Amino acid sequence: MGTKIIYFTVNGRPEQAEYPVDCPAQDVKDLFRSAAEAGPHDILKLYNPQGSIINISPHLEPNTPNSCYKLEVVAADCNSVELAVALGFDLTSMEKRLQGLEKKILIEAVETPAIVYEMKRQVESFREKLESVEHLSWLGLFKELSEGTNKPSPFYHKKTLRKTREECEHVREKFLQMSTLEISEEVRQYLKTPTFDNWQWEDAEIMVLLQVMYTDLDFIATFNIEPEVLQQFLYEVYKRYNNIPFHNFRHCFCVTQMINARTELALRYNDISPLENHHCAVAFDILEKNENNIFRNLTGDQYKRIREGIIKCILATDMTRHNEILNRFKSILPVFDFSNKDHKDVLMMIMIKVSDISNEARPMDVAEPWLDCLLQEFYNQSDMEKLEGLPVTPFMDRDKVTKPSSQTGFIGFVLLPLFIELANLFPCLEQHIIDPVRKALDYYTEMEKALDREKVNRAQSDKAGTTKNKDTP
Repeated sequence: MGTKIIYFTVNGRPEQAEYPVDCPAQDVKDLFRSAAEAGPHDILKLYNPQGSIINISPHLEPNTPNSCYKLEVVAADCNSVELAVALGFDLTSMEKRLQGLEKKILIEAVETPAIVYEMKRQVESFREKLESVEHLSWLGLFKELSEGTNKPSPFYHKKTLRKTREECEHVREKFLQMSTLEISEEVRQYLKTPTFDNWQWEDAEIMVLLQVMYTDLDFIATFNIEPEVLQQFLYEVYKRYNNIPFHNFRHCFCVTQMINARTELALRYNDISPLENHHCAVAFDILEKNENNIFRNLTGDQYKRIREGIIKCILATDMTRHNEILNRFKSILPVFDFSNKDHKDVLMMIMIKVSDISNEARPMDVAEPWLDCLLQEFYNQSDMEKLEGLPVTPFMDRDKVTKPSSQTGFIGFVLLPLFIELANLFPCLEQHIIDPVRKALDYYTEMEKALDREKVNRAQSDKAGTTKNKDTP
């Protein structure tokens, strides 16, 4: 098939990446990451000679050393190696020493003792918990939680729960600077696909992409939206999202792009879809201010219809209503009528539901980090519930749920039935949302089987080790 050579610079240093034209997208990203000496938590940005961001993919246009692309590496977070260096640890030496000790044990004992496997398991378990749990309730340590706004943030990157004014202003300034830049046609087309990789983009850039979507979907003309009002509206939406692992501003973008506790919200909305009602309230609070109101040029009747649609869409994302909405859709599917308002309303709710939980329809390197974020948010919530003596939601309990077990059930009983019904109305969607989800189900099923085999092997090793120790005089 031949190869392709891409020339680019990193911090002024000339580099090049050579790969087969049919190379997988992830392999291409890995080549660029390696050439830039980027860490696993870094974000890569590639710019063409005109200064527009372009997607790192097998479809990059070949260039010459005289028309180099520019690669920028953005550190997303401090990784473990950087942290260890900052603390004075030499991880490389420690790892080599441990590997040497492992080999020595293996040579002297012929086989790795069961106790080594158990120690490894305990260390790995401790590492995962230490990295992911803020409140340490699993150690039997408890904090006195205040009633005010000083509750500890559940956000696993240790950011403040609320965005700071400085953080927001910095993003706003960057967004306004970039909002007039021309987005390349390649990115515009890529934005229309389910394979879009959201992890390559920062918050300010995501707002620019949302602005592009409003334009390409003809919302600007249809609703007579002024550009500066749209920019202010997008900024206000960004500002209102909290720094939490999953349900954050980036998740808001992904949904748009795809088209039991006695909490304050639950009490305010009488336990009826508290979070969804809160989202509705926040949305209309933003629209209350004239400078944010993207619908301010519409008539009263037009705005009333739009408000009704927004409320229906947001409330439809409450998973407690999942079966109700899906069954309504299934009942009208055989006689679906696009001119029937009730039918269209149900379809609108189905489409927002599909968009809301569509991550598994995306490529694995895009979808799996989202699952990690979701589980982190679930675990944080269950930790807080334990601290406050509340019943713990079973599928959020870190001691009962594993990554594959959470997905096999969710995909099999929620995602696929929903996606299949939508594809019954729009058969062209099958290749875009059903095929990838089936592959994801196979992936997590195999992962679950591997974990089960590992548990069996560990139990057998433990049993053999115990028997051997008993027989030893």
